[in-house]
Amino acid sequence: MKIKFLGATHQVTGSSYLLEAAGMKILVDCGLFQERDYSYRNWAAFPVPPNQIQYILLTHVHQDHSGLIPKLVKEGFAGEILLTPASKELFPIVILDSARIQEEDAAFKKKRHDKEDRKGPYPEIPLYTVQDAEKCFPLLKAVPYEEFFPLNDQVKVCFHDAGHILGSAMIEVIFQDKNGPQNIIFSGDIGQWDKPLLNNPSVFDKADYVVMESTYGDRDHDSPQDVDNKLSKIVNEAIQTRGNVIIPTFAIERAQELLYYFSSLARAKRIPYIVTFLDSPMAVEVTKVFEQSKKYFDKETLELFKNGQSPFDFPGLKLVESIEGSKAINLIKGSTIIMAGSGMISGGRIKHHLVREITRKESTLLFVGYQAVGTLGRQILDGSSPVRILGQVYPVRIKIENIEGLSAHAGMSDLHRWLNNFKSPPKHIFLTHGEEGSMLSLENYLHSKGGWEVTAPAYLEEYEL
Repeated sequence: MKIKFLGATHQVTGSSYLLEAAGMKILVDCGLFQERDYSYRNWAAFPVPPNQIQYILLTHVHQDHSGLIPKLVKEGFAGEILLTPASKELFPIVILDSARIQEEDAAFKKKRHDKEDRKGPYPEIPLYTVQDAEKCFPLLKAVPYEEFFPLNDQVKVCFHDAGHILGSAMIEVIFQDKNGPQNIIFSGDIGQWDKPLLNNPSVFDKADYVVMESTYGDRDHDSPQDVDNKLSKIVNEAIQTRGNVIIPTFAIERAQELLYYFSSLARAKRIPYIVTFLDSPMAVEVTKVFEQSKKYFDKETLELFKNGQSPFDFPGLKLVESIEGSKAINLIKGSTIIMAGSGMISGGRIKHHLVREITRKESTLLFVGYQAVGTLGRQILDGSSPVRILGQVYPVRIKIENIEGLSAHAGMSDLHRWLNNFKSPPKHIFLTHGEEGSMLSLENYLHSKGGWEVTAPAYLEEYEL
């Protein structure tokens, strides 16, 4: 058995790992590179001929794990894409939205470059189109949690709940040969314990090999109480200054979790029922899937539904799907909350809202998720000013806030908690999906436990297992 690391190496996007076993090539995740310094990899030929890959195993549908699949299909992949039932419902929404953004961004770029008589570093064509995305759908095959699915007579896989987003999974691959079985666990993105909506992440007491994310390996998140307090403070202060709260929002989980918090705070009279726009066709569609997926929720969320209190609805909430509806938000007087994609301000409608608000000191830009190095979100969060948005340069005068407790990723203590469930050290742990400081912190923790072999692989590095 061999593994090759095709992404998320010393960085947090582009997750993709090639596993070779029993004569098969199996790809675990196939994500977009979203950091500006690595986006050229999206356009390059895939490191492995796609027509040689038999399976894609998908941990979850976030674009940094799934967003390159249409390009892979366009280039010849024709195998099966295995994913959980909830992920199968979400995948078409995510990928079609990504394809539309690819098409819109390419058209906008061409128009701007023609006007300015210049060329950018990448082609003025979409990375893939809606038509390319639709060709993925017949390849999708749902595999329920906790059921082993055979890939051939020597290899089987099992999806375990990761507690990260709806449908997210940790993937266990078991390989059997004449020397007996050995397994490798791909953590995917590990969720937090005791979060709203979803169940806690799965844990394991043994494994031969582990490929583990390390996004927050060097720090912890705010507590749920801190999240409540910060959100109510930010909203009430924006109302006092007659500003707006602009939130770059990941359409899956983060948008729904924010709705959960805003509805809870309003019911508790800690904030007024302020007009709140969920300005994302994708997030609106995803929210409908959430409402139909109650069996995956935790006990507290099920109790809300039982009492007739949907956590995804409250007075003042406006779901915006059309472009015309998005533009009409600019006509609203008084303070509003505007949630729009993308979560790292790397594309989508959030850029258009930010153009209007970024120079207004009365308004607040609230970050509620990880901002990868090289993204516009990270530049603003790190204090850059001015910044370039949609081809124009703007000074940053808007108030900047950040709530890490809303992250769908496990914090440092939760990552330690997940590791501490292993009764004995695996043969080897590979750390991925993290920046240098985060991976080093987690690596040092593992070394301090004694007897743990750990590596942070480089891009395209290969290992015999």
